[in-house]
Amino acid sequence: MGDVLHAMPAVAALRERHPDWFIGWAIEPRWLPLLQADSDVSRPFERGPAMPMVDRTYLASTREWKRRPFSFGTVREITTLRSVLRGEQFDVCVDMQGSIRSAVIGRMAGAQSFVGAAEPREAPARWLYGQQVRVSATHVIEQGRELLGAAVGETLRPAKVTLPVAPAAERWCDALLTESGERFAVVAPTAGWGAKQWPAERYGAVAAALARAGVRTLVNAASTEDDEGRRVVESSDGAATLVPCSVTQMIALVRRAAVVIAGDTGPLHLGAALERPVVGLYGPTDPARSGPYGAVSRVLRHGSSRNDHSRHQETETGLMQITSDEVVEAALQLLRAGQDKVRV
Repeated sequence: MGDVLHAMPAVAALRERHPDWFIGWAIEPRWLPLLQADSDVSRPFERGPAMPMVDRTYLASTREWKRRPFSFGTVREITTLRSVLRGEQFDVCVDMQGSIRSAVIGRMAGAQSFVGAAEPREAPARWLYGQQVRVSATHVIEQGRELLGAAVGETLRPAKVTLPVAPAAERWCDALLTESGERFAVVAPTAGWGAKQWPAERYGAVAAALARAGVRTLVNAASTEDDEGRRVVESSDGAATLVPCSVTQMIALVRRAAVVIAGDTGPLHLGAALERPVVGLYGPTDPARSGPYGAVSRVLRHGSSRNDHSRHQETETGLMQITSDEVVEAALQLLRAGQDKVRV
């Protein structure tokens, strides 16, 4: 989710500058709602509130392919994707992710020019690129605009991201807020790996403190069985509510949040993309590279934290030094600054 959101400001800039260009995006199915509200990618789709940024999406089910690499279904889906991509006759294909699998998919498109970073996230990916671009920026969003700009021969500046509006999700959110009150914080307690994950019990303490200040806490969860989310609720003295939701519903919910509190994970970057106030809790990842971008924010990181992407399961020692009181104060600072006006 974070990778998609980090690539979007550069693509938004390209769309803003060239509204008539055809832009397609190959994406993992579970993140499709970040680009279009309708799940049907087979029919023509006009740009609008339900699909504001691109002209067409292409599903690349790489997670599922990895689980069953030699099945007939996987071979058929990959072959079909390759055929569809080549049928579009793209002038340029840009690998914004820098992984081996994204490079393979990009290569499949058969574009006249295939461009990627000279130092991609996974080094072997660069051997698949026809053109390698050296980026100098520190933040991944700035790197993305450098890369995409070089690919089309222009200087781009990251632009405001517009996310899809799904009427059904908006109605769901309106009904939810009628029950829980309008002024609320969204907490996202999970992360891509354990070292980035601040303890659930501390999120619960934050929720309890915010409740005393008149702010309800809604806990983002994939399902009602979300262990981390349930632990936040259990440790909040009744101040937090678990809200299982789809990605489409999460967009509607975060769009209305007074503040978003999370580690270096998708919901935090979603909050930043929607220009909501965010409190980012950082440990083994560097906020200079992947911190909240384009939003009013407070980033907390202890001086003992060191950059480490080893994907350890235990919470990083430096991240453990961030206290609940510090997080509460950061959130209240944002709220007191008048940054809690809901933008719909």
